[in-house]
Amino acid sequence: MTLYSSKKVVAIGGGHGLGRMLSALKDFGGNATGIVATTDNGGSTGRIRNCQGGIAWGDTRNCINQLITEPSISSMMFEYRFKGSGELDGHNLGNLMLTALDNLSVRPLDATNLIRNMLKVDVNIIPMSEHPSDLRALAPNGKWVTGETSVDEMPDKLVRLDLEPEVPATREGVVAIEQADAIILGPGSFLTSIMPPLLLPEIGRAIANNRKAHLIFVENLSPEYGPAGKMSLLEKLEWCERACRGRRVDVVLGNEPHPELDMWNCVTTPLASPNRDWRHDRTKLQHAIESLLLD
Repeated sequence: MTLYSSKKVVAIGGGHGLGRMLSALKDFGGNATGIVATTDNGGSTGRIRNCQGGIAWGDTRNCINQLITEPSISSMMFEYRFKGSGELDGHNLGNLMLTALDNLSVRPLDATNLIRNMLKVDVNIIPMSEHPSDLRALAPNGKWVTGETSVDEMPDKLVRLDLEPEVPATREGVVAIEQADAIILGPGSFLTSIMPPLLLPEIGRAIANNRKAHLIFVENLSPEYGPAGKMSLLEKLEWCERACRGRRVDVVLGNEPHPELDMWNCVTTPLASPNRDWRHDRTKLQHAIESLLLD
């Protein structure tokens, strides 16, 4: 029995970072699951949400795009972005396809699976929730700010981060966490990609209760901006552990050593892509995660 068939891995996050991680885990096939943030309110996704409602589809679409291994007319359609001066300018056809399925009363997870099957993507992609919600942040001056884009633009550190309204986690995502041998947080935007799924009580509780799994935090390779950029790695770990009911992060995986984090197991290994040092190399990520699973 190979590692890919005997171990189950769950990665949590959103957008480019989670897509990169899932593409590194693609050899696990159906034993790999991505739990995707659904709170984005910017770009094409934000425009669709403003006029149609529903969950944010952009991060899910991004993850699926990075897992497409067989280019086809279907994949070109899914990745197509309209250009011009009309209302379609900037919209991604994949976002519109997923929104159309939602409007047809197709369950969001079923819609995602339909697209995955069409594009021959084996890795499971599960929206963190099938109900629309937005990020809400409390600033030091006591003011609440709502919406991912507004949170990213806040000038100061955050006091608190919530979901508005409170929504249930997708049950299949919770089950995947309960069965996982490794749970990976990151890489990606800390406040707007990694934290939103962890704010769902069922997800934090499932991570806390799964003591057999390696809980792995993967660092970004380039600094963040906005309030996340003002947080230290220690603060980020504390936020994650608080959301996970005090569950300790087992491994901090990164490109640089962190002697100040003497209470955590920090694994330092080269992870950067040779031609873009701000982006994780898929093969290096794959080998790093596999070596942790073999420990």
